[in-house]
Amino acid sequence: MILILAPNTRTDSDEFRQLETFLRHIPDIRYRVHQETGTQQLLTEVYLIGDTASLAAEEIADLPAVERVVRISEEYRVLGRHSDQQRSTSFEYNGVCFGQDNLNVFAGLCAVNTREHVAQMMKALREHGQVCTRMGAYKPRTNPYSFQGHGKSCLPYVFELAGNYGIRVIAMEITHETHVEEIREALRQTGNATGVMLQIGTRNTQNFELLKYVGRQREFPVLLKRGFGITLEESLNAAEYLASEGNRNVVFGLRGMKTNMGDPHRNFVDFAHVPVVKRLTRMPVCIDPSHSVGTRERAPDGLLDIMHVTAQGVIAGANMILVDFHPEPSKALVDGPQALTLDELPFFLEDVRIAREAYEKRVDLAREYPPR
Repeated sequence: MILILAPNTRTDSDEFRQLETFLRHIPDIRYRVHQETGTQQLLTEVYLIGDTASLAAEEIADLPAVERVVRISEEYRVLGRHSDQQRSTSFEYNGVCFGQDNLNVFAGLCAVNTREHVAQMMKALREHGQVCTRMGAYKPRTNPYSFQGHGKSCLPYVFELAGNYGIRVIAMEITHETHVEEIREALRQTGNATGVMLQIGTRNTQNFELLKYVGRQREFPVLLKRGFGITLEESLNAAEYLASEGNRNVVFGLRGMKTNMGDPHRNFVDFAHVPVVKRLTRMPVCIDPSHSVGTRERAPDGLLDIMHVTAQGVIAGANMILVDFHPEPSKALVDGPQALTLDELPFFLEDVRIAREAYEKRVDLAREYPPR
């Protein structure tokens, strides 16, 4: 059961104290408070955990500060849509909105290699009006002898350059809880020149201790990639681990499934699940065409496979694109064969714009023919 409190209800108010007193005396019920500070108001939700089936919703709704009660029977208690469609499907971070109704592009380096390449990438993004990027400092690799990222040593110049070029959010994968503190410290050293979205990669989707740790911090939003060898339900439950610990600012990433059924692509593209995730949860949905396709192969129509796959996800309603670019793909230390070039950036962005426009026209058409 979720209690939606009246806007701007503070936890130090008399009404909230009265509500807490009542909740503490309910047998076999625990509760957790979650607050979101928006641009215009403070939003507070209280999650009741335990035997809530025996509670009368009407009685709970009459408690001080309670605006409405949402009874939950489905999974994904925090992130699920449930029966209350009024709950937010978006959040804002460092001036960028992430929601189920918009689209952000995170083009950048799968792995940071040199300061010069980072600067070239960010300069190109600024020239084309982009304020988000991806930068890999920590790289989990299948082969223990493969390059695993420069780690914390590259963070200060990556964040400094981001500030110089107006990049507001960097998606950055982490593999250990110490990486969160290293990112936090590097941001502090650079005067918080930019923002970071912590990325949990496919290999760590079910690293439950890492999920709980990242979920307990609310400073950074999180991009959780689907596990490449588990079901969608299992991956959505991994996202719920983050939210159950307190961090609801989660984007769910589709990056392809590991199976030979997807050959000759690197993974089997799973972007048909974009609308499914949006229907089941309130999370914005990210697609990762680079790691789904894994090559720079081009179709007879002149379009790269990566661009075709991107368009499929965007036309299905994707809200974020994570895509590899590199000033010199032949010199990339990770996934060079799949990286697009800076010359292809305007082509890619325009193709995305066309696909997004097609999606919006499809939505308008659906409004003209509502279900009966």
